[in-house]
Amino acid sequence: MCGITGFAGIYSKELLKQMNCAQTHRGPDDQGYYFDEAARVNIAMTRLSIVDIQDGHQPMSNYSEDLWIVFNGEIYNSGKLRDDLKKSGHTFRTHHSDTEALIYMYKEYGRSMVKYLNGMFAFVIYDKKQKKLFAARDQYGIKPFYYSITDNKFAFASELKSLLTLPWIEKKLDQQAVFDYFSFQAVPAPSTVFQSIQKLSSASWLEYDVETKTVKTDFYWSPQMSTLKITKDDLPEYKKQIKKIFLEAVQRWTLSDVEIACSLSGGIDSSAIVAAMAQVSPYKVKTYTVGYTDAPDMDEKELAKKLSEKWGTEHHEIIVKADDLLQYLDKMVYHLDEPYAGGLPSWFIYKEMSKDVKVAMTGTGGDELFGNYGKWRFYENNRSHFYRIRQFLKRGGKMLHLLKYPNGIHHYPYFTDGYKSSDIFSSEFIKNLNPSASYIQQLWKKTNPRDSVPAVDVKLQLPEEFLLMTDRFSMAYSIEARTPFLDMEFSELIYSIPASLRTSQPGLKYLFIDSIRDWLPQEIIDGPKKGFTLPLDRWLRQQLREKVDFFLNPKYLAEQGIFQQDVYKKIASPFYNNIHDEEWQLWEFLMFQMWYDKFFKK
Repeated sequence: MCGITGFAGIYSKELLKQMNCAQTHRGPDDQGYYFDEAARVNIAMTRLSIVDIQDGHQPMSNYSEDLWIVFNGEIYNSGKLRDDLKKSGHTFRTHHSDTEALIYMYKEYGRSMVKYLNGMFAFVIYDKKQKKLFAARDQYGIKPFYYSITDNKFAFASELKSLLTLPWIEKKLDQQAVFDYFSFQAVPAPSTVFQSIQKLSSASWLEYDVETKTVKTDFYWSPQMSTLKITKDDLPEYKKQIKKIFLEAVQRWTLSDVEIACSLSGGIDSSAIVAAMAQVSPYKVKTYTVGYTDAPDMDEKELAKKLSEKWGTEHHEIIVKADDLLQYLDKMVYHLDEPYAGGLPSWFIYKEMSKDVKVAMTGTGGDELFGNYGKWRFYENNRSHFYRIRQFLKRGGKMLHLLKYPNGIHHYPYFTDGYKSSDIFSSEFIKNLNPSASYIQQLWKKTNPRDSVPAVDVKLQLPEEFLLMTDRFSMAYSIEARTPFLDMEFSELIYSIPASLRTSQPGLKYLFIDSIRDWLPQEIIDGPKKGFTLPLDRWLRQQLREKVDFFLNPKYLAEQGIFQQDVYKKIASPFYNNIHDEEWQLWEFLMFQMWYDKFFKK
């Protein structure tokens, strides 16, 4: 695990070191540099030593030194890949480095190498003979990859802040990205919040020609939803397979030469991972849970404790107060890189974990595989369907968009395009922008909603919201976060089950729960889904009120030139006067304004 960075089109050791230092928190154990002065190619890494600690130094080359790689992530089927490559005649210098496996996978298969990889990864391979840089990002976007093509220069990095150290990259807002953020509470790929920087989409590769200065990108994978005709009689066998493959997936993702811990929320997903880890890990499992003294309705400490007792983990409870959030909110915004308005409690988990371990397991991805809170139900229930339409129109949605993007307008519950245009943004800032609903419509599969909704979430919500937060917060404390639900063998098994059986109206995750029922205390199985969130309603009314008043002040908004000056009157006043309780509206504004203040204004 590490941060990777580099550029082509100019030779500069000083600039490369500057970029690398901007993300040393991603890998404080080691640094490495490679320069090809003649070709003006520069690549670097900063490493967190997890696997093959002695021989894993990067940049790494093949024997003939015509291929060089910097790699962020882990390849969990690298053992098998190495065995296959040895049979094809390739010779390895390291004992079990997955980085070296990637070099020879490229030599053997070229671009198509990515189809064989099971893990989390973002890497760049410099092909000296072909004068090309080949990059790829894992299927789900667990690991980040930012890049820029400006002034005949190509640059890349694991984090946006690293690219911003380069003098030729202009910090100019991408209006479309800002507009989309307020619908999705994150910026969707391939855009970033800056015009001059893009991010490689999940399940994509990129090839940059150093001589012609041209770039190619393409997708190499998407979820293949089942078209099988199976019945409930087949479910017992599927449940056996789910339990077996999930256990194997957790075992694969515990590959490490150091100890591993697990974030434990008290919900199904993290509890299942802990239970599996307890069965396959050579170490006593360490678990960490967040609790709140000022929000008992959101507290899951007792459920987490029951799971810990069942499997004999070394358990840690972390109590978070509003003052803690205030203390670290600026740091969170800095490490997130881009505007993000989701939950933040994982920050405190990784902060505590960093005292003990370098690797942490998390349940991210489990919801998306099994229906994601039943978001598809709006499309199957006429009453809910029409309610969503009324809400869309009530929030300023346009009938034209409803007709043109019928699936797009239903999928997200945040600010509608119409409301953003009429009540939030200045008319000058959003001139000639596309409706955010059109982005969803492009991702929508022409199949049933139970397949289409997860297909959208896998390309949008999962990589741009949950995995972005997981990566940045864990790496802020030099922790490698792993997501075994997104193991390729396991997730493709789930997709092979028809949607009618994979999901259910009354029990949204019944199939997975039934598969591992004997692993979990009954209280966790019966417990309501609370989500891993913060008590924002309370905190926005109290400790965060001062920040809201400052950043939504009409004078501040006028100087900023992005929003209408009466946003406070439209959004904040109704909340504080108890006319509505939609705290997410204020939270989206506050998180954007704090990002703007840190990355743009200052």
